Amino acid sequence: MPTARAWREYPQRYRYEAAVCKKCGKWHFPPRLVCDACKGEEFETRVMRRTGTVVVSTVVRVPPAQFKDQAPYAMAIVRMDDGPSITTQIVDWQEAQLKTGAKVKLEFRRISDDGEAGTINYGYKAVPV
Repeated sequence: MPTARAWREYPQRYRYEAAVCKKCGKWHFPPRLVCDACKGEEFETRVMRRTGTVVVSTVVRVPPAQFKDQAPYAMAIVRMDDGPSITTQIVDWQEAQLKTGAKVKLEFRRISDDGEAGTINYGYKAVPV
């Protein structure tokens, strides 16, 4: 990931900041400029709770080259307790924990690196509760 992009995503990756529409109250993660529910353009920044529920999950057994050393790994769409849905990797899992409705919490973990001398990128991953 280019350094400039990583820098812009720090509030979401490190502080779990979401945008809450001032007009209708819908949570957006990552933040956006226009609310998809009411077309409002004014937002308040709030920190999300770090807990949620798995909506759907899958196990990636043939990953992209960048993640080949992590295979097999689990990915899921998680409905956060504050409302937004996020796509994230699930770590420290067993097969029985990858079911719809499973409770997870977000933790701060290493995501990737840009080579031996490059930037190490950190962010959130879900852990079964």
